[in-house]
Amino acid sequence: MIGFIGAGAMGSAIIRGAIASGTYKAAEIVLTASTPEHAQTYASELGTEYANTAADVVRRCGKDAIIVIAVKPYAVPTVLHEIRAVAAEQEAVLLSIAAGTTLDSLAIHLNPGQPIVRAMPNVAASIRQSITALCPGADVTDSQASEAERLLSSVGQVIRIAEKDFPTFSALAGCSPAFTLTYIDAMARAGVKNGLSKKTAVRIAAQAVLGTALLSLDAVDEPAGSPMDLADAVQSPGGTTVAGIIALEDAGFGAAVVRGVQAAIDRDIELQQS
Repeated sequence: MIGFIGAGAMGSAIIRGAIASGTYKAAEIVLTASTPEHAQTYASELGTEYANTAADVVRRCGKDAIIVIAVKPYAVPTVLHEIRAVAAEQEAVLLSIAAGTTLDSLAIHLNPGQPIVRAMPNVAASIRQSITALCPGADVTDSQASEAERLLSSVGQVIRIAEKDFPTFSALAGCSPAFTLTYIDAMARAGVKNGLSKKTAVRIAAQAVLGTALLSLDAVDEPAGSPMDLADAVQSPGGTTVAGIIALEDAGFGAAVVRGVQAAIDRDIELQQS
């Protein structure tokens, strides 16, 4: 059994992914939500079991189960206080996907030795194309960490990183969908300027970005597989692409992207310190 405390957008995305991938059957999943009525509604929609309280989820899942903490960061302390005793009793593995919530800030609300895993999926989990960061706590065994990774792999790729790198991951994976969508929209507006409908221009730009991302992933382990190596390969001397690249760089495109990512990293660190 596996439990979910919270079944909002990200929690339900992981549940759907776990079922669709065959990682867990719907009958093996127990969830709860902000109210018993919401829990029943979500369970009916997703085909899972439900419980009225967070503590009931942990009890029903039994020994050594993974319990996903999928609530808003402000609600995490309340949830952890509620499940503290039963989580220790059941030797549960708590998997938090609460943004900006460190392992230490989770541990202070739990019994010593409680296994905790911190993870951060991104918005593409809803279509099972997430890149998810995973950081097991000191009390998590290799098999427990592997099971958490197996669950999160049902919604995309998983990468294990040190906790100190979460602000950078957050900017590169959590914020970048908004950056990339802004880029796609700007490309589409250029298409509209030159006579295409917005719908057609968005389709062209979005598919081009998708295909290019897949090319980059395919080549990432090759000796000449950096994004700039790939970009150089499509810039013919005196051609249209190099003219466009020079115009972008003249406008500060690369530097602007770096500044945007850095601003997101700095803000993430600032929020953790406040």
